[in-house]
Amino acid sequence: SAAARRAIARVEQVTFGGDVPWSGNRFFEGETEHCINGQIAASGAYFGVNVRPLIERLLAGQLSDGGWNCDSDSEHGSFNTTICVLEALLEYEMSFGGEAAITMARQAGEGYLLERHLFCRKSTGDTIFVDRHDKRGSFAAPAFFQLAFPPWWHYNILRALDYFSRSAKTHDERLHGALAHLKSKRRTDGRWNQDILHRGTMPVDLGEYPGEAGRWNTLQAMRVLSRFGKSPA
Repeated sequence: SAAARRAIARVEQVTFGGDVPWSGNRFFEGETEHCINGQIAASGAYFGVNVRPLIERLLAGQLSDGGWNCDSDSEHGSFNTTICVLEALLEYEMSFGGEAAITMARQAGEGYLLERHLFCRKSTGDTIFVDRHDKRGSFAAPAFFQLAFPPWWHYNILRALDYFSRSAKTHDERLHGALAHLKSKRRTDGRWNQDILHRGTMPVDLGEYPGEAGRWNTLQAMRVLSRFGKSPA
């Protein structure tokens, strides 16, 4: 729409500030962390912005296990960063068309998550209870089962399932465990909770708080189950 184009034109003029190496960069030029650049590239691609330079940087940052990590010293991917980059690559392909290099990178990133069944350690197959990046989660409430909107850079099974439902990967058996957990989290009134609020500033107050029904989580969960051909009932 014309209103959306005007808004994007304003965002394109926004620059990063502060005493950081990327100070002065325009918004869609991004910064240094793949998780942030993934979110920027995904939003830009959705609105038709040329984010190709960011996509190239994301492709160059892929690790040998197929994932991505904001920790430049790490040799292993992280769930959080990988989902941010995957969303960006998929959005770019949907907006500008597929390319072999992007598709191959995206499929390798999908493999990183699928090998871990979306919430497990690859080495043992055990559920990951605590996210070592932000220390959230516990035995009673595993980190990646905690649903949140907006998720910012944080990973959860609903976000991952939404990605796989959009990328037409709904028949992989390694998604079944995450789907079962998502369905088990449905409240008796048919909705899903806002389990946690991540730190971040929204331009408007969504009026959703931990322990209460979350409209956005409910919408996304119902959309996911519909795409997977599973009734939310």
